[in-house]
Amino acid sequence: MPMQSHLDNKALEELEKQYDSALNTRDNGPVLTRVIYWATICFALYHLWTAGFGTPVDHVHMGIHLAGLFLFIFVGFPLIKTARSLEWRGPNALAPGNVPLYDWALAGLAIAASLFLWLSWRGFSGLGFDLPEQALRQGNPSGLDVFFGSVLILTVLEIARRTIGFVLPLIILVFMSYALFGPYMPAQILKHPGVDWRQFVNNMYFPSEGIFGVTLWVVSTVVFHFVLFGVVAQRMGLGQFFVDNAMILAGRYTGGPAKVSVVSSAFFGTISGSSIANTVSTGSLTIPNMKRLGYPGHFAGGVEAAASAGGQITPPIMGAASFLMAEYLEVPYTTIVIAAIVPAMMHYIGVISIVHFTAKKLGLTAYPKDQLPLFMQVWREGWFTIIPLVALLVVLFSGYSPNMAAFMGLSLCVVVGFCAFNKPASLVVPLALLGFIFWKASPYSGEGFSPVMAGILSALTILGCLHRNERQSFRDLFDSFHVGVQYALAVGAASAAVGIVVGVINTTGVGFRLGFMVTGGAADMAASLAPLFDWTGIEGFSQPSIQQFLSLVLIAMACILMGAGLPTTALYIMLVAVATPALSQLGVPPLATHMFVLYYGVISEITPPVCASAYAAAGIAGSNPFRTGLNAFTLGLGKLMVPMVFVYAPTMLIVLPEYFTITSFVQVTATCALGVFAIATAVSGYFLAPLGGLWRILMAIGGLLLVAPSTGSDLTALAVMAPVLIQQFGQQRKLQAAE
Repeated sequence: MPMQSHLDNKALEELEKQYDSALNTRDNGPVLTRVIYWATICFALYHLWTAGFGTPVDHVHMGIHLAGLFLFIFVGFPLIKTARSLEWRGPNALAPGNVPLYDWALAGLAIAASLFLWLSWRGFSGLGFDLPEQALRQGNPSGLDVFFGSVLILTVLEIARRTIGFVLPLIILVFMSYALFGPYMPAQILKHPGVDWRQFVNNMYFPSEGIFGVTLWVVSTVVFHFVLFGVVAQRMGLGQFFVDNAMILAGRYTGGPAKVSVVSSAFFGTISGSSIANTVSTGSLTIPNMKRLGYPGHFAGGVEAAASAGGQITPPIMGAASFLMAEYLEVPYTTIVIAAIVPAMMHYIGVISIVHFTAKKLGLTAYPKDQLPLFMQVWREGWFTIIPLVALLVVLFSGYSPNMAAFMGLSLCVVVGFCAFNKPASLVVPLALLGFIFWKASPYSGEGFSPVMAGILSALTILGCLHRNERQSFRDLFDSFHVGVQYALAVGAASAAVGIVVGVINTTGVGFRLGFMVTGGAADMAASLAPLFDWTGIEGFSQPSIQQFLSLVLIAMACILMGAGLPTTALYIMLVAVATPALSQLGVPPLATHMFVLYYGVISEITPPVCASAYAAAGIAGSNPFRTGLNAFTLGLGKLMVPMVFVYAPTMLIVLPEYFTITSFVQVTATCALGVFAIATAVSGYFLAPLGGLWRILMAIGGLLLVAPSTGSDLTALAVMAPVLIQQFGQQRKLQAAE
């Protein structure tokens, strides 16, 4: 049997709460806790129903989604989070359910503001009000619109602050100030006529530019469902199945436990929307085992954090950002998935290479054979857990909508994990699902399933009922739904708030102004630096080349800083709105632009001092959090360099025909992988034998030159690395002779 973690599920949940503020909510007492619990179940079931049977019109659905967020966040998250504000201290008339009256009032006002558009869309008369329909109020909001719009803007900022901290609301307040005080901006390039509060509310409140824009729409119709799927699938047993298979694949090699961490986190990243959940779920097993076999705690935690953060760029889900990217770029979802494959591989090549060479340096071995799981046993006991994922991917890659794919995936999670012939009442679910599949395949459902798709899904549904393994109770399913909704609160709040940033950019054009500032600043720096390199005659050191490189570096730094502490989906929305105009001015293809900002935004997950994944890993490893964060950042160097490669050589993304040829793709991808590999040897200080200081520097320089997509730089890299290779072969022979 494989080594087991020393942490039980309860300890893991507590650890996750400690590092993921979205799960650390106040105790509402027995009555309100039950009410909120069942309210989250209803909220999850509403989204599941709409995914399969049709979503209401946009302002109605988004209003219901926002209303749920407001209820759960104002009830669960105190104004100021302290140990005292989170604990239940008995009944209190001024704080029913441990929720102060002002929070109840805020929740009521915010819910009313969320639903007001729905209720007033067709207009109404009465109670002293005479409101025309919304189309006639667009651009000329009524007093009630301004009131409820103001409430919505302020409460959206507040729920974002309560769930993810003050950084995002402060950034949004800066954008709001810019919109309102445009004429008073100090720099001429930033000045604009400005808007008054009434017009600002009009733009932010009415669909589809601000809060009720495409960001909240995609989050409420797609992202929420995939967050829910990740939690339910993991708790159904898919997470453990991934870890066991990673043990089989990687556990037998040098540094086995660390490689298991990388492989299992890559697997888990395909379904997870949270790098913290990934870290805690897989790290609970891998980190103690790494330490047991000799890895230092800070390195073990860093490996897990770096590998888990890679889940946010791993197809097919990519922290749910892939669906937003497809929506923004108006391309098929499969295009995004294909484009993301090679860059994600580069990240994992970097992590696993550093892990391998560090293990060689420390003299660490593989797992003992008797502690590795057996292939046949793992698949016999866990094959059924991949049925929902297979169904989800089949539907997704057959061209159906992402929310239909999530509906089938979630429904099959319920069938596989909770329904069995020895529980006859539970068979209502698979029978209902089969009825739904046949209805979707009939001519009465409009655009439904093809006969082949209906056959595949029916077979998977029946297969999901037949396995002989133990099922969980429906209470376990509801617990999973409850946790899934809690995960989705921070993403939803942040995405609604980021809608304000998108609205301000659309209203003022500040994105293009910032783009000009970035490229202008880079041009000034390039003008100063270019004369220093004129003597080389190398095109890469010309003034335009230096300007482009500096612009990319400045944008990358801004993405890392602005993305700190944000959920993947929210940081992607904000960074695309801010950074895209600058990258467009540099002639970067739109797909490469969106991938660039996503990668550098996600790097903030493992960049100290704000690196929650690394801190969670440090909690399991019992190591210094900051040192663990530094190790995670070092291990993620592949992720740091690859975006520059696909900006300069978009052939790596495969799906851009104007850039892609087989020859260029093979050259760029192979040399990039070799470069990442070479840098890994420099970081770990070991290749065929220990690497000294000078040799490490040469390998790092050679690796960077290989990563750079140019034949000239590749040849230079070989010349730089040749002495190191000669030294390493000689050193290896000496060591072998000594042994």
